[in-house]
Amino acid sequence: MHRTVTWLVVVGAIAWAALTADVEMAKFAKAGPRLWDFLSRMVPPDFTIWQDMLRGLAETLQIAILGTLFAVILSVFFGVLASETLMQPYIWRSTRALLAAIRAIPLILVAMLMVGAVGLGPLPGILAITFHATGMLSKFYAEAIDNVAAGPITALQSAGASRQQQLRYGIWPQMAPVILRDTVFRFELNLRESLVLGVVGAGGIGLYIQTYVRSFQYEKAATATLTVIILVLLSELANGYLKKRVT
Repeated sequence: MHRTVTWLVVVGAIAWAALTADVEMAKFAKAGPRLWDFLSRMVPPDFTIWQDMLRGLAETLQIAILGTLFAVILSVFFGVLASETLMQPYIWRSTRALLAAIRAIPLILVAMLMVGAVGLGPLPGILAITFHATGMLSKFYAEAIDNVAAGPITALQSAGASRQQQLRYGIWPQMAPVILRDTVFRFELNLRESLVLGVVGAGGIGLYIQTYVRSFQYEKAATATLTVIILVLLSELANGYLKKRVT
């Protein structure tokens, strides 16, 4: 009975979305020529702006790297506070509610607020990434702490191990692969998100793409787009290598 109700709700939601989202095949037919016209203006790419692309690439990497670093530092603190096994219920519940509120705020809105607070450039992007990533990483770190098996710790206690030894040999080996995996995943997400923060003036290659498109310099926008594609492919290779090393 419950399964039938669930399927009815799912089918009903899909039907509602399809019928009310103004999805018409006629619009797809009209979109083809317009899309082709837009793409044709981007050929050939203008590679004379490679220095600007290197500058934008550097800013994008700065935003992703420093935003992830600061988020990891804050998440260690909030992850402990959000742990059910380490904190009293009123502490971890209130902390998790705070983290959920942080995750609920759109990244673009956070970036806009940071641009208004500290001005244009990579700094508002770093602050926005730090704020948004902390909400996710703290939750992951808290879950890693709560999922530690008690067996190895009990065995170390029986052998007379100190608290530091229990942490080093019983707790951390269980947590490390999960924490490193989640951190690498979040860095990849931060890198992708930092590419679009330029839309609100938060630096990076996204700022160049926005500028070129708005000024109808489509050949330069094509070069910026190719730079983004190369960056994403390189990040995929790097993250794949890191995941194999930490898992």
